Amino acid sequence: MTGESQSSLAVARAVRGHVLRMTSAGRSSHVGSALSCADLLAVLYTDVLQVDPQHPEWPDRDRVIMSKGHAGAALYAVLAERGFFDTAVLHRHYQNGSYLSGHVSHVGIPGVEFSTGSLGHGLPVGAGLAWRARQIGRSWRTYVLLGDGECDEGSIWEAAMFAGHHGLASLVAIVDYNRMQSLGTTDDTLGLEPFADKWRAFGWDVVEANGHDHAALVTALRVPRTADRARPRCVLAHTVKGKGVSFMEDQVLWHYRPPSPEELARALAEVGAG
Repeated sequence: MTGESQSSLAVARAVRGHVLRMTSAGRSSHVGSALSCADLLAVLYTDVLQVDPQHPEWPDRDRVIMSKGHAGAALYAVLAERGFFDTAVLHRHYQNGSYLSGHVSHVGIPGVEFSTGSLGHGLPVGAGLAWRARQIGRSWRTYVLLGDGECDEGSIWEAAMFAGHHGLASLVAIVDYNRMQSLGTTDDTLGLEPFADKWRAFGWDVVEANGHDHAALVTALRVPRTADRARPRCVLAHTVKGKGVSFMEDQVLWHYRPPSPEELARALAEVGAG
C-alpha cells in the first residue's frame, strides 16, 4: 500500500510545486493540464489505490492509466512523492536522455503502466485490463484518467460501449472536466453536453464531483471490490485548468506555454511550494 504518512492535500501541494519546476526547467508544455488533475492524482495515490511503491509490479495492484498523457508531469510527480522513485529525478523531466518524457512513458519508470500521449487510447486499454481481471478472477481495479477534450475521440466511446455491455464493474473512468482543450473551450471545439447522460446511456454509473474537493473525490473514487456491482463507474470531476495559480486558471495560454523564471517564482508562492 502507499504510505499513510502524507495527506492528500500535502501531496497535491507538492505535486503542483514539482509540476511548475519541471515544466519551467524543461520548457515543456501542458502545465495547465497537469495542475488541473493534481488533486485527482493525489487522492488516488494517497487514499484510494491498492498499490505498493516498493513492489510496483505486485500482481494484485490496482492499475492506473493516464490517458491524458500530455499531463505526464503530474503523474511523475505523484509517483515520486509516494515513493515509487526518488523526487530528485524529477529535475530531469523533458531533458535530453531522460526517461521522464513530456508525454507519459512506462520505460524505466516504476509505477507507470502504459505509455500514453496519443489521445483516445487509455480507456480501451483500461477496459481490456478490467476484462482480463475478470477472466482470471483477480480483484484489482483499473482507473483511467481522461481529458474532457480527449472525449472527442471515437475510440473512447467504443470502449465505453464495450465496458458497459460487459458490466466491467472494476473499471473507473475519471474525466478531468475543466472545459478547456488545446486551443479553446470544449463548448467551442466540440460540445460534450449532455455529458453525464451520454455515459449513462452506455451503461455506466455516473458520479459528478468537485475535482478539487478531496473528501468528495474519496467518496466518488472508492468503489467496492465485491461482485454485486454490475456497471463501470465514470467520475466527472469538475476542475479548473491551471488550478492553484491565479494567472493560469481558466487560461488556454497555459496549455502550451511554460512558466518563465519570474512566473515560476510567483506561481510557487501561490501554491505554497516556494
